[in-house]
Amino acid sequence: MHIHRRKFNTFAMSAGLTVIVPVHAIGLGDLTAGEASSGLKLALEKGSAMAMRLLSAHDGFWGNEKVRIALPDAVNKAGKLLKTLGLGRQLDELNLQMNRAAETAVPMASQWLAQSIQSMSVQDAKSILQGGENSVTQFFESKTRAPLTSDFTPSVKQSLEKLGVVEQFNVIALKLSGAGLLDKDKARLETHVTAKALDGLYFMIGEEEKKIRQNPAQAGSALLSKVFGAVRSNPLTRPSARAAGAK
Repeated sequence: MHIHRRKFNTFAMSAGLTVIVPVHAIGLGDLTAGEASSGLKLALEKGSAMAMRLLSAHDGFWGNEKVRIALPDAVNKAGKLLKTLGLGRQLDELNLQMNRAAETAVPMASQWLAQSIQSMSVQDAKSILQGGENSVTQFFESKTRAPLTSDFTPSVKQSLEKLGVVEQFNVIALKLSGAGLLDKDKARLETHVTAKALDGLYFMIGEEEKKIRQNPAQAGSALLSKVFGAVRSNPLTRPSARAAGAK
């Protein structure tokens, strides 16, 4: 005979019995729109703060091969030629200082990141949660890359000039231009560094998002644990399910 669980529990407690009722993990359907939205915003706040802290530290870019900014392609391809011309030291110094400029520029992204986080709509929240393991970061990037590029570029250029990188690059660019390997008028080092700095920033935010998704209980927040725990319990959002659906 089927007994309603609530009635059974009441009966059992009144009878002095110890009953262990299994706790079922909540699913996405159990989250309110507000919880989903707030959870995403908190994840972005945590992820972006950690990413900026790591990248703005000394060697934040230079010491991390996953985000280290390489020389522009034209310079890389001509590296051997430039070294035979006695510019090996300048190349190494240029590469290092490009990364230093990125480390200096990253904290300036905080205002745009904060504004973008707060502007996330409640309507978007659950659909983003059902995406891939870095869907939050992808949404974030789509909202911030353009304005951050506009704000970043002048600051990066200023940092490069202060570090003497522009002068170093001009010496190298002049050599490449003379060899017909680079159109000096089109060589804008600040554009290259800005784009790669933002790539590194979004990559690191994505890494933090993955950590939260994989182990929400360690995020130190009951809300994050609830929201991303619900995502992990949803079979449609698991990596294996997405891979199967892609076949």
